[in-house]
Amino acid sequence: MIQDAFDATPFKLAATATPSPNDHTELGNHAEFLGVIRQQEMLSKWFINDTSTASQDWRLKGHAVEDFWAFVASWSRCATLPSDLGGDDTGYVLPDVVRKVHKVKADRSENVAEGMLFRIPEMSATSFHEEKRLTLDQRCELAAELATHDKPVTVWCETNEESTALARMIPGAMEVHGSLDPDEKERRLLGFADGDYRVIVTKPKLAGFGVNWQHCAHAVFASISFSYEQHYQAVRRSHRFGQSETVRNDIVISDTEASIWEAVNVKSKKHDEMKRRMADAMRAAQSEVVRRVKYERPLELAFPAWINGETEK
Repeated sequence: MIQDAFDATPFKLAATATPSPNDHTELGNHAEFLGVIRQQEMLSKWFINDTSTASQDWRLKGHAVEDFWAFVASWSRCATLPSDLGGDDTGYVLPDVVRKVHKVKADRSENVAEGMLFRIPEMSATSFHEEKRLTLDQRCELAAELATHDKPVTVWCETNEESTALARMIPGAMEVHGSLDPDEKERRLLGFADGDYRVIVTKPKLAGFGVNWQHCAHAVFASISFSYEQHYQAVRRSHRFGQSETVRNDIVISDTEASIWEAVNVKSKKHDEMKRRMADAMRAAQSEVVRRVKYERPLELAFPAWINGETEK
């Protein structure tokens, strides 16, 4: 619908903070919106449909990697720092993010299938909520302990049950949940930014986008999901320009949720690789432009007549 609506618009910009690192079709959507190339043409030229996976993902051909990123850099730009575009990084380099994973032990004797001695967790996108329910108390207790100190802290969770438990366990915590009216949500979110209370408990899908909490350098993730973007955005509420302290992230998971955290880490590595590929391709494109300007522009020189064998008058 968006592509059709702006098909005749001559000047267009498509922007995203976190292009999906494991879904190159998003780049294809942007390219098609801008009138560069159709998504299916892009996929057929540089990708292969990987039938070895259940979802039959489009996988970038090994021999086409450099050429593909050179193509992407010909119509787009990816910048994490000013130096990615040839600028100065002074004032833009953020403090580090220190991550620590805390595991609680799940009771595998609960919710055991018939004929089995122990529960075998199935951490698929459709069944992991049940597993989370079984470890809710342990995770929330540990998260509350980690959040109990004298500095500001953001506590992120995934469900209403987790949010209610955390707000009850952490002294002075303010909860922001979906059933609040917009004005009250705004009051509580801005109140945390203004220092009216030390702890805020909320979900990435409610407050993970747009708010500026540079005053807070500690985040506790009492629960995680398969969404890399939501986790990335939640981290960035504190890890953003204006932050002067090292940002501490405590991630609380059960020992049965290791696959979820691993999935988030894999996507994070792919995101970093994509940014590196884009930066390298952009530098190569800029070098090529400089080379062409320097060596291929016709010289406009005036030679003295004697060089051409003429007699000067």
